[in-house]
Amino acid sequence: MRTQIIGRNIAYYRKEKGLTQKELATQMGIPANLISHYETNRLRVTADLLYKFAQSLDTSADKLIGLNVSSESERKLSLKIVKRMNQIEKLDLTNQKALLKTIDNYLRGAKENN
Repeated sequence: MRTQIIGRNIAYYRKEKGLTQKELATQMGIPANLISHYETNRLRVTADLLYKFAQSLDTSADKLIGLNVSSESERKLSLKIVKRMNQIEKLDLTNQKALLKTIDNYLRGAKENN
C-alpha cells in the first residue's frame, strides 16, 4: 500500500518541480525508464533511492512516503506568507516595527474574537 503512495508522490513532486522523467533520471544518475517504473509502482524504491528522490525533488522522504503532507491550499498559503515576510524584511526598521505592531494588534483582536 505504502509503495503505491511513494510512486504517486514521486510523480507529483517531479511535475511540481517542472521536470520530465528523463531530466529527473539524469539528475539522479539512473536510466530514464526506471523513473516510469518507480512512479507506476512496477519497481520498489529502496531507502537509498528514496533519499536520492527526495534530494532531487527538493522535498523530504517523509513527504514522498506520505507522512506530514500538508494540503495544497496550506502550501500556497505558506508561500504567500513567506513572500510577504521577505518584503517586510526589506523595509527599513521603523516601517518593519510599525507593520509588525499592526499585525500583532490584529492577531490579538482575532484571538479574542475566537
